[in-house]
Amino acid sequence: MATIRIATRSSAQARTQAEAVGALLVSADSRVSIEYVYVDTHGDVNATTPLHLMGGQGVFVKEVQRAVLDNKADIAVHSAKDLPSQNADGLEIGAIGERRTPNDALIGSRLEDLAIGATIATGSVRRRAQLMRIRPDLQFVDLRGNIQTRLSKIPEGGAIVMAVAALEILGITSHIAEVLDLDVAVPMVGQGSVAIEARTNDKDTLAILSLIDHAQSRRAVETERAYLAELGAGCSLPVGAHLSNDGTFRAFMAKDDCSDSVQIVGSIGDSDDYRLVGRTAAIECRTRLSEPHI
Repeated sequence: MATIRIATRSSAQARTQAEAVGALLVSADSRVSIEYVYVDTHGDVNATTPLHLMGGQGVFVKEVQRAVLDNKADIAVHSAKDLPSQNADGLEIGAIGERRTPNDALIGSRLEDLAIGATIATGSVRRRAQLMRIRPDLQFVDLRGNIQTRLSKIPEGGAIVMAVAALEILGITSHIAEVLDLDVAVPMVGQGSVAIEARTNDKDTLAILSLIDHAQSRRAVETERAYLAELGAGCSLPVGAHLSNDGTFRAFMAKDDCSDSVQIVGSIGDSDDYRLVGRTAAIECRTRLSEPHI
C-alpha cells in the first residue's frame, strides 16, 4: 500500500479541495491511502494587506510547495490560479483537476441593480479593472479574509466579487446574485481548476497523479499559463485569460491604475499549438495596451 501525503492550506476551501483530490486518488488506485499535511502560508498569516501589495501570485503556495520539497509531504494541492506561471525548481504539475465553473460572481446585488456610485468590495485589481470598463461610476474597496469573512463584508447597497468555483467547493452557491459572463469578467489564469504538484524525481507519485489528470482542463490551464508566462514573472498588471471548452480563448490586460485596458477574443482548433496561442495573445495585449489611443 502506498501512502500519499497531501500538503494543503488549512482553510475550509483548501481542505475540501485537497480531500476531493485524495478521494480521486483512492478511486483511481485502491492501494493508495491518504494523509493530510496542513500548512499556513504567507497569504494566510497576513490577512489584511492587499494581495497585489504582497507580491500577488505565490503568496498562497510557497510554504505548501516547501513541505513537498522538504519531503514532509508527497504532493501539493493548490488552486491553479494561485500558482506562479513558472514551475518551482524541483516540482512539476502532475495533474490538473477537472475544472469547476471558472466565472466570477457578484454577491449582494446584480450589476444592473447597483445604484450609481455603489460600492464593490474585491481584493482583485483585475476584477476592479473589468467592472470599471462597464461601470466607471462604481466605487471600490479592498476585501481580504476567508470565504465566510468575505461573505460578511458585503457593502450596503453594493456587492462583493468571488470565484464561483470557491463557492461550489463549499456548496454555498445560493449566495450568488449574478454569475458574470466571461466577456464581462475574464477569469484569472487557472481559475476553477486544481493543480497538483509533486517532486520532479518522484516518478512513482507522478505516475499515480497521471491517473487523475483531466486532459481538457490541463490543455486550458496550460494555454492560460503560457499567456501569463509570456508576460514575465515581474508582471504586476491586472490580467486574466481563459480557454473555454468550445475553443474560445479570451485574454484581458489593464494598466496598474485601471485607467485603460484591452480584451481580445480568439479561437483555438484541435491541431493548434495552444501554448503558442497563449503567448501570442499576451504579446498582442501588451502591444495594444502600450499604443496611444487616437
